[in-house]
Amino acid sequence: MNQWQEISEHIKNSTGLPFSVKQQRVIGGGSINVAYLLIAENGVQYFVKVNSAGREGMFAAEARGLQALASAGAIKVPQPVCYGDDGRQSYIVLEHLEMHGAADQRVLGVQLAAMHKVTAEHYGWDIDNTIGATFQPNKQSDDWLDFWSHQRLGFQLQLAAKNGYGGELQSLGEKLLLEMPKLFSRHDVSASMLHGDLWGGNVAGLQDGTPVIFDPAFYYGDREADIAMTYVFGGFTQDFYASYQDVYPLDDGFAVRKTFYNIYHIINHLNLFGGGYHDQAIRMLQQVLAEIG
Repeated sequence: MNQWQEISEHIKNSTGLPFSVKQQRVIGGGSINVAYLLIAENGVQYFVKVNSAGREGMFAAEARGLQALASAGAIKVPQPVCYGDDGRQSYIVLEHLEMHGAADQRVLGVQLAAMHKVTAEHYGWDIDNTIGATFQPNKQSDDWLDFWSHQRLGFQLQLAAKNGYGGELQSLGEKLLLEMPKLFSRHDVSASMLHGDLWGGNVAGLQDGTPVIFDPAFYYGDREADIAMTYVFGGFTQDFYASYQDVYPLDDGFAVRKTFYNIYHIINHLNLFGGGYHDQAIRMLQQVLAEIG
């Protein structure tokens, strides 16, 4: 039995409907997984992401994250169908949505604000997951600063040290961990439902502009962390930010916390891809420390 026959059997068993692959086509995706469109004899289509064997846990967490986001009833997400590991590869099968370009940015802002109003009792989540290909710990906490210090920024700094990035990155990072309470003197943090990796490549629109979000690094935390991530690589318009602010205004001080939160993502990119992210991380650390100093 080849890989597509095994995945077809899993789809059939999960949906209770017949499914036999007629065609599989590689389609554009991220740098972590290989993505395919599966087309059945009867025209039914599914989106499949494939990675090396042993990564089923990553896809299990992704499926649970999508289910959690869907439970908010705020923003459309692709529904997970099944995931598994056949010994040669790990995979996740998702509902295939016909996405034709940009989401309606004003609607996206309103819907994201509604999602962020869904809260939990604790920061973090009840399972760990990944941010890109990096392990992301989510040990639950009642203290946001403690959570960010140990499960986010401090964790990435430890990975960076193991990857050979010591010196100034570590000294500035350690200083910021000590100084970061200054950023939160007038900012109350609810444990909001977060996408966790909300850059422009993880948002698209259906033909009518209906927003769709996908590839989450789900947890509960400060909603500003999601908004901050939207600035990292662009792709979000002023309509998005204005409509979000109309529904759920951000606290004063976000301009500095935006850079603070994005240090996590830039150090993660340093750990994943190296290169120029080191200098960018240094500049961001210096900027935040100067602004709160």
